[in-house]
Amino acid sequence: MTAAGPEPRRREVTGSGVRLAVWEQGDPGRPTVLLVHGYPDTHRVWDDVAAALAGDHHVVRYDVRGAGASQKPGRRRDYRLDLLADDLFAVADAVSPDRPVHVVAHDWGSIQSWEAVTRPGAEERIAGYTSISGPCLDHVGHWMRRRMARPTPRHVGQLLDQLVHSWYIGAFHLPGVAPAAWRHGLARRWGTVLRVAEGVSPRPGHPQTTLADDAVRGIDLYRANMLPRLLRPRRRPTAVPVQLIGLSRDHYVGAALAEDLGQWVPDLRRHTLDATHWSALLEKGPVVARLVGDFVAHREGRPVPQTSRAAQEPGRQGRFAGKLAVVTGAGSGIGRATALAFAEQGADLALCDLDLAAAERTAARAAELGATAHAWRVDVSDGPAVDAFAAEVAARQGVPDIVVNNAGIGHSGTFLQTTEKEWQRVLDVNLWGVIHGCRAFGALMTERGEGGHIVNLASAAAYLPSKVLAAYATSKAAVLMLSDCLRAEMAAHRIGVTAICPGVVNTSITRTTTFSGLDEAQQAARQKRVSKMYARRNYPPEKVARQILRAVAERRAVVPVTFEARAARVAGRIAPGLLRAAARLDLGR
Repeated sequence: MTAAGPEPRRREVTGSGVRLAVWEQGDPGRPTVLLVHGYPDTHRVWDDVAAALAGDHHVVRYDVRGAGASQKPGRRRDYRLDLLADDLFAVADAVSPDRPVHVVAHDWGSIQSWEAVTRPGAEERIAGYTSISGPCLDHVGHWMRRRMARPTPRHVGQLLDQLVHSWYIGAFHLPGVAPAAWRHGLARRWGTVLRVAEGVSPRPGHPQTTLADDAVRGIDLYRANMLPRLLRPRRRPTAVPVQLIGLSRDHYVGAALAEDLGQWVPDLRRHTLDATHWSALLEKGPVVARLVGDFVAHREGRPVPQTSRAAQEPGRQGRFAGKLAVVTGAGSGIGRATALAFAEQGADLALCDLDLAAAERTAARAAELGATAHAWRVDVSDGPAVDAFAAEVAARQGVPDIVVNNAGIGHSGTFLQTTEKEWQRVLDVNLWGVIHGCRAFGALMTERGEGGHIVNLASAAAYLPSKVLAAYATSKAAVLMLSDCLRAEMAAHRIGVTAICPGVVNTSITRTTTFSGLDEAQQAARQKRVSKMYARRNYPPEKVARQILRAVAERRAVVPVTFEARAARVAGRIAPGLLRAAARLDLGR
């Protein structure tokens, strides 16, 4: 086993004409979680998940017929899906006769569990089903028929993509080819295959010593079921609540196969885990266990830790339905517009601003749009305060899917005019505020393991030098580079990072911008003059918000917003000397 604790208790259960080797962990008085492995695995593929769940659940695993220590049928027809489903129900009845079980299945275990879950009356014995990388073959058959009936370019692309993913199925139907491959080298090298192609490190008990025999016998799973179900699909709805865990780097099961699943499963929750087909269980077992544990708690009517939002709110509509977006500086301007744009597209919100009343007004407006929104007073320049904010958001609303580090201040002054105190203030808010937000929420998103997106508000000033914006431009240039560095780091966790670079946008920041070397009356006059200039430009923050949502949806890296921002971006590449010359002008003075 991979974790310390009591060894699993082994027993035998008679399935549909075969003896099944079954292992149990944890207190039988707790909710039963039944784990079903796929091809060519045994129950040992669940070691990490089982160890993480056993403290709070009665965890049951079994070797499916033909695999590991279970009995080996002698005929291909003994691997039919209906018999595999009978085995699952036999195990469930033996280990939890008085309470429904929570089924969790992977690969072929998921395919055969769909057969059980879609059986009429299954909801009486199965309280919930978590499916990982194994669709219902009947659903796939209907999915293929619909796309062949309407061969749009998108549908054709989906069919061809899945055909490429499923190349091995054709090989499994060729007489003698797959068995020979397993017996003459593939089984011995399977650990290497998993390490190179799947990113899985070696571990005790996997691959199993019986792999070659298990793999050869398991080929009959494909031969007994694939063509009959795909060519003559049945209608297989289910009343069992389903949690679907998609894998973003699955080499075998494409995400498009689950597009139509809602028509068969009224109570469906979706998650996407940044993992390959096998690394989901063998490298990210604790993450899978958390998703399973939250789903079980939800089905059992217990308080659910706020970590798996998609498993709790399936009813929202919009591009970002079921997502949680954090927006700093949400009381006005771009922050407020961005928060409301996300609310309109189905997201829930965690908002903060130095002005709590302003953040609360944004939250109230978001609630009118159907979002769940909460507001906090946070000074983003205060690292511990941002850490506390992130912890409160995670506890109250869950780990966010999107973080928009928007809070910022304006300041104008040449380098020699700008005092140390002014430099400190600008860098504390504009740069350190972004650093604090990226660190506090990025750590939570990385640990959760479901990807996400971070948006950092930079500025066209990041690449458009000006002698009167020394501190401000420096802070925004640092945010742009920080975003580039963070994007490289977060790519491995499927967390995108975008730097938004607006030009002249009509927001309230001009009314609070400070100017070096001016007294109070001069400050007010300069603020009024700059505000009028920005108002004449009349580029509203709502347009920036739309670009932010598009950037998140399309996972864009750097987004100049407004004509002048785009023009400066191009000029910086083809005529940098021109920008340096323009930097000498006293713009805005």
